[in-house]
Amino acid sequence: MTEEEATVLAALDTVRDPELDEPVTTLGFISSCTVSPDGDAQVRLRLPTYFCAPNFAFLMVADAYDAVSAVAGVRRTEVRLEDHFASEAINGGIAARAGFAESFDGLADGELDELRTDFVRKAVLAGTDRVCRPLLAAGQTTDDLAELTLGDLPPSPDLARLRARRADLGLPSGDDSALLVDAVTGEPIGAQALPLHLRRTRLTRVSAEANGSMCRGMLSQRYGTRGQGQVEEVQ
Repeated sequence: MTEEEATVLAALDTVRDPELDEPVTTLGFISSCTVSPDGDAQVRLRLPTYFCAPNFAFLMVADAYDAVSAVAGVRRTEVRLEDHFASEAINGGIAARAGFAESFDGLADGELDELRTDFVRKAVLAGTDRVCRPLLAAGQTTDDLAELTLGDLPPSPDLARLRARRADLGLPSGDDSALLVDAVTGEPIGAQALPLHLRRTRLTRVSAEANGSMCRGMLSQRYGTRGQGQVEEVQ
């Protein structure tokens, strides 16, 4: 891999599966990534099944296009989704810089901003559970958690990820921000709502991780090869 290709692949690390909140690279969704000496970048994406939801697929292809196009030295970007029933509509729409509704003319109700926001809210809930679980395992109570701010917690990848997702939604993410907040309003969770909130965060995390495991398994069965930047070995 050339230095330019490594830089483009690093940019693709910022592109996440909207449902799983994991990078498309580590999931194995990037089948190839090349950059010519003239700066023409070509990226090929693949998904676990032929019928993966087209709205999710569109978001990933569009985000990949934007991420690659922003890399210094890239003159032209081509991102294509392979082996998918809606590849033609998605690839054509991205190449034309059209929105989802225009790409699926007559079939889509509108754009995907609300869907993206919903998934970021789920990422905040799942991320909250990832941060809270080790605290509870260490002996802290739910009442203790209600008093904590983000600045009270030791730095960790999970905490950084939670801060980033909250910032994406415009929710409080500074050191003085409460650890437990409503994923819509950003208001601290009250004592009465705390048990239900923590159950919801756990359920959201478990669901996301189960879906991630299923996607990895299906991708492995479908292709049997590692993707560019994939973390886990193909079984």
